[in-house]
Amino acid sequence: MKNFQQEISETSGWLSKIGADPSGGMTRLLYTPEWVEAQQALKQAFETAGLATSFDAVGNLSGRLQGSKYPDQVILSGSHIDTVVNGGNLDGQFGIEAAYLAIKHLKETYGAPLRTLEVISLAEEEGSRFPYVFWGSKNIIGSARPEEVKSICDAKGVNFVDAMHSAGFDFRPQDQPLRKDIAAFVELHIEQGKVLETEGKTIGVVTSIVGQRRYDIKLKGEANHAGTTPMGYRKDTVYAFSRICCESIAKAKAEGDPLVLTFGKVEPKPNTVNVVPGFTHFTLDCRHTDKATLLRFTQEIEADIQRICAEMGIEVEIDLWMDETPIPMDKQLLACVSHLCESHKLNYRMIHSGAGHDSQIFAPHVPTVMMFVPSIAGISHNPAEKTELPDLAEGVKILAHTLYQLAYTEQGARL
Repeated sequence: MKNFQQEISETSGWLSKIGADPSGGMTRLLYTPEWVEAQQALKQAFETAGLATSFDAVGNLSGRLQGSKYPDQVILSGSHIDTVVNGGNLDGQFGIEAAYLAIKHLKETYGAPLRTLEVISLAEEEGSRFPYVFWGSKNIIGSARPEEVKSICDAKGVNFVDAMHSAGFDFRPQDQPLRKDIAAFVELHIEQGKVLETEGKTIGVVTSIVGQRRYDIKLKGEANHAGTTPMGYRKDTVYAFSRICCESIAKAKAEGDPLVLTFGKVEPKPNTVNVVPGFTHFTLDCRHTDKATLLRFTQEIEADIQRICAEMGIEVEIDLWMDETPIPMDKQLLACVSHLCESHKLNYRMIHSGAGHDSQIFAPHVPTVMMFVPSIAGISHNPAEKTELPDLAEGVKILAHTLYQLAYTEQGARL
C-alpha cells in the first residue's frame, strides 16, 4: 500500500483554500459561493481521476468508478463538505479527500472493481447556516421533508429555499425513486476527541454513535431586591439551577463512562448584580451508547429537577426537543475492518463516537461502518483542529483496504 502523505497534503492544500478565513480557520456554509466553489473543484478533481460525476437534486456530489460485475451494488464512501463557522479543515472534508484518494489509488492499481465504488461529497451535515442538520444524507435515504426547511432562514434572514435555488439546486422530485443501489457506506473521520491520541492509537474502529437527549429547561421563581429580601423568602432560580447542576453532574460521574452530561447554556434574568434572579433558562445535553441507560438516566434527572423545584417553590418547564437513539455500526463490517487492521498490523482500538455523523443517518438503512484518526488534543470545530500527516495517511490506508475488500473481492464482506 502506497504512502498517501504527499497526496493528502496536496489535496488538502487546494481544497482548504476555498472558504479559508485570512485570520485562520474556514467557513464554508451550505449553498454559499464558497460551498459551490468547493463542490465544483471536487467535481473537476474526480473527473481528472477518471470518475464519472453527478450532482443529485439538492447538491450531493458523486464520483463513480463503475463495477465490472455488480455495477448496481455501490460501495459508498465520503463525508460532508460544509463546515462550522470558523472551523478547521479536517472535519468532514478529510473524509471526502480520503475516499477520493483511496478510490483513485485502487483504480490505478487494480483497475475496475467488481462492485461500483462511489465517493460522495455530502451537501450538509453541520446545521451551521440553517437550523437543520444532515440535509445531504437525509435526502439520500429519504427522511428529509421540504416542509421542514421551507420557512427557515439563516442569521441574515436568507430563506433556505432561496439559497438553494441561487446555488442551482432544488428539492428532490417527490416521484423520484430513492436509491436502492447502496450496498455499504464507509466513513472516515477525525475523532474530535482525545482518546486515540491519549492511548497512542492510530485508528479507531467505531462500534456505535451515541444517542442524544437534549432539553430546554425554564425555571420561574420571583425577581426581588437583593438587599431587602431575606434568604429564606427567596425564589432564586440561579440557586435552583446550581442545585440541579451539582446533583446531576455528581450522578453522571457516578454512572460512569460512556455517559456524558452537559449544561451548555445558562441565561439568568434579569442578570444584574442587585436583583434576585427570578427566571433562568438552561440547556441539558445527555449522551450514551445504550438506549435503555440513556432513557433511565435522563428520566431520573427530570424527576430530580421536579423535586428540587417543588422544594423551592419554583415553577419549571422541561422541553425535550431532541431524542436521538444510539446507532450501532454493522457487525459484519466491524468484523471486516478490525480483521483488516490486524492483518495489516495497524495500531487500532474499538471506540464509540460521542458526536453525531452522517453514518448515523445511513446505518438504519444500509450496512455502515466508520473509522477515526486521532485529533491532536481532541480539538475540533476550531481553526486549531489538526491531525498529524502520518496518521491521516494511515486512515486513508485502512479505508483503501476496506474499499478493496468490499468492492474487489467476490465475498465483499458478505454484502
